Amino acid sequence: MTPLKLSKRRLRPAVFFDRDGTINVDAGYVFRPDDLTFMPGAIAAVKRVNDSGRYAFLVTNQSGIARGYYTESDMHAFHAHMQRHLRAAGAHFDDIRYCPYHPEGTVARYARSSDWRKPAPGMLLDLLSSWPVDRATSFVVGNTEDDMRAAQAAGLRGVLYEGGDLDQLIAREIRPPPPGKSA
Repeated sequence: MTPLKLSKRRLRPAVFFDRDGTINVDAGYVFRPDDLTFMPGAIAAVKRVNDSGRYAFLVTNQSGIARGYYTESDMHAFHAHMQRHLRAAGAHFDDIRYCPYHPEGTVARYARSSDWRKPAPGMLLDLLSSWPVDRATSFVVGNTEDDMRAAQAAGLRGVLYEGGDLDQLIAREIRPPPPGKSA
């Protein structure tokens, strides 16, 4: 059964996390597993989303692939390392989307524009069509205006992360409504 045919009651909210600068420290083209440093509260934030019954997705521009700084295999190894750290804390991403393309890339295969590259919404739209997501109660959290523009283009609410404890931000955003109020 395709996600579009699922009944409304089976839809779940989702949180779409940006990667560099939101989940992990952005030290410039981070791809080596040993260079993974989580942002404050990031692991707890992903766990909070998981524990709340929401989907946790990762959406990330990875122009370092197009620029020849690292390969898709390197990036996949980095994501696997990240997932191992999350799983050790009882957390996980349900799915990951990435955009390896950039119009100024030096690797011919990836040197092009793409509707998956934020601020375009392609990665978000792909996840929305692949999973039974309740769009109305879902949101994107990221640290740049490109993240916010991608959220808007996908019809999702954007939450700007400006540093600090990511888990505190997520806790505020997924707090249940007061009694008598609907979400």
